[in-house]
Amino acid sequence: MLRLALYQPDIPQNTGTMLRMAACLGLAVDLIEPAGFDVSDRHLRRSGLDYLDAVEVRRHVSWSAFDAWRREAGHRLVLATTAGALPYTGFAFRDGDCVMVGRESAGVPEAVHAAAEARVRVPMRTGMRSLNVAVAAAMIVGEAIRQTDT
Repeated sequence: MLRLALYQPDIPQNTGTMLRMAACLGLAVDLIEPAGFDVSDRHLRRSGLDYLDAVEVRRHVSWSAFDAWRREAGHRLVLATTAGALPYTGFAFRDGDCVMVGRESAGVPEAVHAAAEARVRVPMRTGMRSLNVAVAAAMIVGEAIRQTDT
């Protein structure tokens, strides 16, 4: 199963959109805390609507807890980043990959970049900074699903 990791998300509406997408596409989600909003079940339900019952959400109390868990579980970390050298369409995804998106406000720290087995980007026009995190996640996991046929 493909996984989508949300690194310390800032905006509950984006988190809800990605949880709903994951439910519809059959992805598991890793939520790496702390988040920029209350991630209690009540607040996640508000942003994820009635889709939360259809998605596996694993909460991790920190980056280090998540990284230890995913290494032990054998999940390759594929980081979505504007600093990625390889376009996501040129990357060979595998079943079990964990695609990570960063904070809307700050991306991810260098330690996360260093831990990722791959760093991919969405090609954009010159002068454009970034896409909405939920849009970028949908594009990248859509390609991963196409390639892995999961």
